[in-house]
Amino acid sequence: MTTFERKTMSHPLHVLCISRFFKGTDFIRGIAEAGHRVYLLTSQKLEHEAWPKESLTDTYYMVEDENGQWNKNHLIDGLAYTMRSVHFDILVALDDFDVEHVAFLREYFRIPGMGETTARYFRDKLAMRIKAKESGIPVPAFSSLFCDKDIHEFCEQVPAPWLVKPRMQASAAGIKKIYHSQELWDHLAYLGQERHEYLIEQFRPGQVFHVDALSFQSEVIFSRESEYLDPPFDVAHGGGIFRSCILDENSVTSQSLKELNASVLSAFGMQFSACHTEFIQCREDGKYYFLETSSRVGGANIAEMVAFASGINLWKEWAEIEIAAKTNMPYILPKVSRSFAGIIISLASMPDPDQSVFSDEEIVWRLKKDHHIGLIVQHSDRERVLQLLNSYTNTIRERFHASMPSKEKLTEE
Repeated sequence: MTTFERKTMSHPLHVLCISRFFKGTDFIRGIAEAGHRVYLLTSQKLEHEAWPKESLTDTYYMVEDENGQWNKNHLIDGLAYTMRSVHFDILVALDDFDVEHVAFLREYFRIPGMGETTARYFRDKLAMRIKAKESGIPVPAFSSLFCDKDIHEFCEQVPAPWLVKPRMQASAAGIKKIYHSQELWDHLAYLGQERHEYLIEQFRPGQVFHVDALSFQSEVIFSRESEYLDPPFDVAHGGGIFRSCILDENSVTSQSLKELNASVLSAFGMQFSACHTEFIQCREDGKYYFLETSSRVGGANIAEMVAFASGINLWKEWAEIEIAAKTNMPYILPKVSRSFAGIIISLASMPDPDQSVFSDEEIVWRLKKDHHIGLIVQHSDRERVLQLLNSYTNTIRERFHASMPSKEKLTEE
C-alpha cells in the first residue's frame, strides 16, 4: 500500500489546479492516483497541450487579454457558477504567475489555504525584501519606487550599479541594470505610471544559488541546494545558456543555504508547499543574501534535475502534502537517494536539433521542445557532472545555440 493509498478518504476531495502555463502534469496525476478528483483551470490557448486528460475530471478555460491576463470578474463569475455543482476543497497554483489569482480566489470563496497577505511574500519582490529585512535575513539594499525623496536618498547612500526589478515578474524577466542616477531617472520616466510596479536594489555581483524544498506542518522536510553555473541575469539578458548543478550536501555552502532557506520560509509563514528560493553569495564580502522565493516547484526543468539527484519528484510529493494537510493525515517523505545531477538548456537555431552528438551514459534526460536543446546528466561524482556540462556548453554554443533579445530590449528598441 502506497502512502497515497493510505491517505485516500472515503469521499474524494475536489482539487482545482490553476495555471496559465503548461506544467504540473505529475502533480495532477499524483492527486488522481490518490483517488481524488482533479480539475484544471487554464488559458484557452493551452487547450491542446499534453495535459493528462485521463487524470482530469473536468477542464475549464479562460481567454487571455492582449497582455496575457485574465479578467478577474469573469474568473469569479465562472468559478461561482461552477461551484453550484462542485465544492472545491483545495485550490492550487501550479505556476508563479497564478499565486495571486489563487490567493484571491481562496479569500473570495473562503477556501482554506494561503491568503493574499502571505501570498505576497511568495510573489511580490518588494514584500519579500521588507519581510526578510524585518526578520533579520540579509538582503541587498533596496527601496520602493513610490516616493521621489526615498529614491534620491537611496541613490546618495547606496553605490551604483543598481537593478530595477519588476515586483511581480518571475526569474530575471524585466530587470534593468542602472549605472548612474540620471540613467535611473530616465528609466523611471520610461516606466511612467507603471514605476510603482518596480523596486530598486543594489547590484551585488556574486554566485547565485537556488534551494528547492518541500515544507509540511511549517517545517522544511526536504531540500536540495544547487548552483547556477551562470547568473540568471546574464542568461536572460545576454542570451546565455542555462546551467545548474546540485551541490555537495556536506559542503559549507549547502549547509549555509539550507539554514538560510529554513529561516526565510519560517519568517514568511510557509505552512506546506513546494518552494523555490534563490540566494546570492556576494563576491565582495562572501556573505549570503536572500534574493527571492516562491511557493511552487522551480521552473526550467529544475524539478527533473532534483529528482535524478535525490529520487524525490517534487510535483508528486507536493500533491501528497496538499492532501495530507487537508485531511490532517501524516505525510511520510520517501527514501532520499544521494547523487549529483546537472542540467543544461539552450535555445536552438533549428526546430528539432540532432542530439546524437551527445551520447555519454551519464545522460538521463533530454528536453523535447521545438527550437530548444537540453540535457540532464547524473553521476556519483559532482566533478564528472561539471565536466560534462562544461563540455556540452562548448558543443551547444558552436553547433546549436541561438539567442533572443530580452523582453526589455525588445520593448526599448
